[in-house]
Amino acid sequence: MSRQIVEDVLGRDMTREIWTGNYEKVFPVSIQDFDLSAVLPAVFYMFRFGRRRGKGKFLQTFAPAGEIKNEKRRVATIETVAARLSQTPSLEGFHGEAELAVLGDLLLCYCLENTNRALGRTVPIQRVAPAHYMASWIDLPEHVGNLRYVPEMIVAMLADQRGGTIEQNRAEDRTWFAVGRGFDKNLLLSAFHTGVQIQGELASLTADKFDEGVPVGIDQLLMIRLAQELGAAPEKLRGNEGEYISNQRPIAERAADYFSEDIRKFVRAYASVIPRQSFVIMLESCMAVGLTTILNSVIEILLEWAETSVVREKSKQHPPLLFVDASNGTDRRLRSLAEHCFDDFLRRVERFPTILMVARLLDSEARSRRNLREYARQTRPYATNWLNLLGSILHDRHEESQRILDRMDDDTQKLAERLREDAPDAAEVLEDTQGYPNPARRLAEALTLLLGRENTQTKLLKCIDSSLLIGRPNGLAAKRRIRQEDSVTGKKTREIRSLVFTDSVLDYLVHLLLLPSGNQDGVRPLSFKEFVRIIRDRYGFCVDQAPPGMTVSNDLLQANRAILERRLRDLGLLTGVNDAEAMKRLWVRFNPERKLDHAVD
Repeated sequence: MSRQIVEDVLGRDMTREIWTGNYEKVFPVSIQDFDLSAVLPAVFYMFRFGRRRGKGKFLQTFAPAGEIKNEKRRVATIETVAARLSQTPSLEGFHGEAELAVLGDLLLCYCLENTNRALGRTVPIQRVAPAHYMASWIDLPEHVGNLRYVPEMIVAMLADQRGGTIEQNRAEDRTWFAVGRGFDKNLLLSAFHTGVQIQGELASLTADKFDEGVPVGIDQLLMIRLAQELGAAPEKLRGNEGEYISNQRPIAERAADYFSEDIRKFVRAYASVIPRQSFVIMLESCMAVGLTTILNSVIEILLEWAETSVVREKSKQHPPLLFVDASNGTDRRLRSLAEHCFDDFLRRVERFPTILMVARLLDSEARSRRNLREYARQTRPYATNWLNLLGSILHDRHEESQRILDRMDDDTQKLAERLREDAPDAAEVLEDTQGYPNPARRLAEALTLLLGRENTQTKLLKCIDSSLLIGRPNGLAAKRRIRQEDSVTGKKTREIRSLVFTDSVLDYLVHLLLLPSGNQDGVRPLSFKEFVRIIRDRYGFCVDQAPPGMTVSNDLLQANRAILERRLRDLGLLTGVNDAEAMKRLWVRFNPERKLDHAVD
């Protein structure tokens, strides 16, 4: 009912634009939960064909025939997939009951994932793992939009094109991540396409052929056999969403550049050095670090924009500083500090959904002005100038400010009158001209209240958790539930989070930061002291320094640093003959100068 009232006052078109928690010009991802480990297969498809992935043949092939459409998902399980694969001539030896169970367990271990990561062979399958490039042929999740546009943003950042949409690169283009040009022109595809060659037209959905003479590991072989059963890659996406890949990138330009640089350097140096399964785990840690830094930087930039009206210039953009528990939760004092720091950050983040609503409202109003429409078309790849224009309107520094703000003030009064009975809390906010003198902020507060907590802060928190790979062995954060006394409701439970360094994240960070600048080969010397400084400045990870506004004793900071040093030594990533700081140097377990033939198997 509340939305209908908003539509009556603001209009259906404007309401459709603002009745969401997203704003792609700031952060081109749906602010909801997503599975980071399921993103790469969709990225492979977009790089290979230059379009978004549409409908494939997974359910058609692996769901029993005769089932109605809505029932197919429920019967596409590890058990049915294993039964189908066991009948193929190219995969022999899995005909008995025990053999089928083994095949099913291998599929669940390496290739497919059940709903909610559940165990068992009769649970619906939901995702495909990036065991090989041919995972891009598996249309899981069934709708690519369920990945919340994360693959599209990653492709846009890596392709680094200038147009409004991502297009096929020309043969002469110099880029590390070519789109629609095959495997050898794209670093990511070349790292995962072992044994596959393109035979026939480049754009053909059946052109990817596996050379049976090329040795591959069991994980890759099973993925290849799965894809071969489908016969072709999925069609390009059709319908209202469109097949084209948006070239919109987040306003955190510096963090986006770091993300692209980190993936390029890591994949180029280690794809043929680190054994495949370890490489995939570390690559997911790479994406978790990058996406977390981007999201945190976007939040920091937009919070500042709301106060100053200006998006901070690229060279001065930095992620918020957060304390990291180097003990990974084993030291209660450090865990408590990390949880306290992350709680403080989340309290600041609570303003973010409302500020996004302010931006959406101003965007809709500004695009309705004839003299501003041309500026609205110039928002890709980065919408920095457009956000600055909206900021000047918000702070009454633009020639159109008064007209736009006066119209919004009229809308708040009309909406308040209509909502007094159905949503008195929102109506009270709309009438609070003392607490919210700016009509854009007043309207944004009320609309965010109407959307509800589930659609704003809760979904934002899920997006943050997804970026962090929270609770995963290769993730960046841990979460636990505690009971806490509340003055109003009494005792209740809530979740608290803390940044941690899992072994995989440490492994990744050391191997990445030891790579020299540019495109040089080999590794560079890097002291432990310099390593701690770089991860603080580049990603906002504080180890031996208290974040702003937080008081931490020097003893605890030094203890955190000593634990990190000890863990790096235990992982074989730190060498040093004595306690002198200059002699503590990081080292790699996988030397990029030593290419291993079996690294991809």
